[in-house]
Amino acid sequence: MVKRLTGAGMSEPQAEILAGEHSLLIHERLATKRDLQELEASMKSNLERVENRMIIKLGGLFFLGITVLATLITML
Repeated sequence: MVKRLTGAGMSEPQAEILAGEHSLLIHERLATKRDLQELEASMKSNLERVENRMIIKLGGLFFLGITVLATLITML
């Protein structure tokens, strides 16, 4: 990049600074394949926890519904 910038008329110190800043920006802002894999694993783990909590809550609601229904039937 420095060679291309200096070839286009930019001074070498400016080209080096610009290339260095671009390099930092790329490394800080772009996700690597490993970053994406870690994010995917984290999201899968979170999704599994949410699914488990939903199953427990739905089971509780089902049990509550059956209990209320049984109570109503015995009252009649």
